[in-house]
Formats: sequence, C-alpha cells, structure tokens
Amino acid sequence: MTTTTSNPDIILIAGHWLGAWAWDEVLEHLQSDHSRAVAVTLPGLDGDDPERATKTLDDQAAAVLENFARLGVTEDRPAVLVAHSGANAPVSLVLDRHPELVHLVVWVDSGPLAPGSVFAPDLPEGVEELPLPSLDVLAQQASLEGLSTEVLERFRVRAVPEPGPVLRQPVELMNDARRKVRTTLVCCSIPGAQVMELAHAGHAMFAEVANIENLDVIDLPTGHWPMWSRPRDLATIIQAASTHVG
Repeated sequence: MTTTTSNPDIILIAGHWLGAWAWDEVLEHLQSDHSRAVAVTLPGLDGDDPERATKTLDDQAAAVLENFARLGVTEDRPAVLVAHSGANAPVSLVLDRHPELVHLVVWVDSGPLAPGSVFAPDLPEGVEELPLPSLDVLAQQASLEGLSTEVLERFRVRAVPEPGPVLRQPVELMNDARRKVRTTLVCCSIPGAQVMELAHAGHAMFAEVANIENLDVIDLPTGHWPMWSRPRDLATIIQAASTHVG
C-alpha cells in the first residue's frame, strides 16, 4: 500500500493496563510539531466503566474504527496507528478489517499478531480481569529500564485491570492486505536485529513480522515503556515515519 498522505492523523494506543493518559508526554512533543495526534483509551481500560471487565477485542477494534470515523479518516485520508505492547491485538484486527484506512502502523516494542494468537489461552473463564502485577513480578516480564520511581508509582496507581475476555479471545485474521500496510517497528527492549532473526526463524511471537511487505526497523534502546523513558525520541520517530512518503 502506498500513499502520498502528509501530516495524517496519528492515533496512539497503549498496551495492557493503560489508557490514553500513558501518551501525555509523547503528545506534548507531537503537538509541538503541529501533528494531528490523539490518544485512545480502549474499552475495558476506562476505570470508570462499570462494565469494563466484559469488553472484548472486537469492542476494542470497533472503538478504534469509531475514532477513525470521528476524525474523518477515509481511504483517501488514511491514519497512522501507533500500537504499544498488548495493543497489538485490537490493532491487528483493525488492519485486517480495514487496511485501506491505515497509512502506516507503528509498533512500539510490539508487532503484528499471527492468525489465531491468544494472549492468555490458559486464563480460566472465571477470571474476570487481570490486574497489574507487583513491580517485582512485572520486571521479570518486561524491562523497566529508564523508569523512575515516580513513574513506576504513577503506573501502579493509574493501571486498570485488563479484561479477561480480551486476554482469552483468539485474534481471527483473514485479509492478507494487512501485510501490505507500511510498517515501522520501534524496537526498545529487544534490538531490531534480534527481532528480525527471531521473525525469520519462525518464533511464534515475531513470525508475522517476516510477512510484512514494507517494513522499517528502528532501534530505540530503552525499556518496554518508551513513552515514559524516552518520550521525545519516540515522538520524533513517530513524526518522521508518519510524514514519510512511500
């Protein structure tokens, strides 16, 4: 997919436990460059929603498309999607259903999912939601490099439990056109060269990367949450990729 879109809308979606607030510092830098950028809180991650634990990946993908409609995104004026970490599931669905509406997808320490992927296939049906684990446990699951004590405390306080249905739902993908959407991988906790080695080796987490037809790989060495550890640098990468014509 090619386009001459300049200064497109940029829609930022954070990973598990996070809402639009996670992008505040990145948005400050993007807006200083006069970008049309917005951050989205996915269904299930609004702490004030009494029904949030029932939300599904389909609900989340629908919410992204609703934001497209609200912003006036069309095939002639496609958007940039920025997906961090676990946002890869709903964003993979959006790419599958409406690739023509996406100018570029930027995966932030993340990547596209393969058909049938399930984040937590062994999560019991009786588990309604999965809260943020203790920071000690979290550090064993993902790199906390670059995060201050203050940032980690904000994360702990503001985190919203992830809905169980989101974690158990398989990602059903059928449209190969999703692989034609121009893609930028921002590699933070794992270097880009290693990601590509794993992708070409067929590693389950990265295998779909090998199927992308138009791919840029950019290293941004830091932990798994670069929107907090290197927000200015991340904004610069997003802005540069978004305005690239290709």
